[in-house]
Amino acid sequence: MKIKVGIVGGAGFTAGELIRLLLPHPAAEITAVVSSSNAGAPVASVHDDLLGDTDLQFQSELSGDENVVFLCLGHGNSKTFLESTNLPLTTNVIDLSNDFRLAADRDFIGRQFIYGLPECNREQLRTASSIANPGCFATAIQLAVLPLAQAGLLTQAVHVSAITGSTGAGRGLTDTGSFSWRNNNVSIYKAFTHQHLGEIGETLIGLQPGFEQPIHFIPYRGNFTRGIFASVYTTCELPLAEAQVQYQQYYHDAPFTVVSGKEINLKQVVNTNKCFLHLQKHGDQLLITAALDNLIKGASGQAVQNMNLLFGLPEATGLGLKASFF
Repeated sequence: MKIKVGIVGGAGFTAGELIRLLLPHPAAEITAVVSSSNAGAPVASVHDDLLGDTDLQFQSELSGDENVVFLCLGHGNSKTFLESTNLPLTTNVIDLSNDFRLAADRDFIGRQFIYGLPECNREQLRTASSIANPGCFATAIQLAVLPLAQAGLLTQAVHVSAITGSTGAGRGLTDTGSFSWRNNNVSIYKAFTHQHLGEIGETLIGLQPGFEQPIHFIPYRGNFTRGIFASVYTTCELPLAEAQVQYQQYYHDAPFTVVSGKEINLKQVVNTNKCFLHLQKHGDQLLITAALDNLIKGASGQAVQNMNLLFGLPEATGLGLKASFF
């Protein structure tokens, strides 16, 4: 019997990616795609890439028999939805907003959310009922430093410079999201204050209790549509060869996080659920570069990965995506 899936907030970018991933998923069946502003319209009328792939129509509400519901709502709206909807506690929830990512927010009206970073919380996710999917920047940055935290090697400030594509800002029209503004343009936003810093800090403290060093994060808006490329550096006394062994051992059973011996680039991971990492040593500074697709490994692909864990499926089920390299 297939997993019955509902998607709420069905008109956005992350919902479109979820539908694209779940339609061919061998163990899943989409029973409802909810969008109050598009109810009755074909899903392919909004998600043009699905034309010819599905006859699904947007619904005004869930079907009621879902095994799992993905919440693809704007930040703050997932709490409102759960408060106003009589969703049984037996229905699993995977939330893609930031409403439940922090420890203080994870106990909510009878649900206990687990932070959905498989490379850190895999065993907890296998027995979860509600999952808070990580942020896209948070995923890239955490995967870059988890092995150091696990070994207690984060002793100084962590410096991060990372750029993301325009889809990271969502589907709504904004002054900084239009083609005319983004094209041939790069800019900084939310320097040192980005909302993903909270979840990153909590994860690192969980792996390395007593970690109190600052994370200096400068995010950039990129002039491309999708992907995140992050440069992360911190003081580390390990020689490069030993650091590489540390990373290879930490990610030995992670199907989508790959430590590369060569320098990496964004095209290698766009349209995949992979995160590529590369290490360099410059004096006492360890530089880790990380690349992933913000809509897949940074959002919807990771959500499907979490669904697979939740329902006892092989973690990579339905996620054998290949990059469009050329």
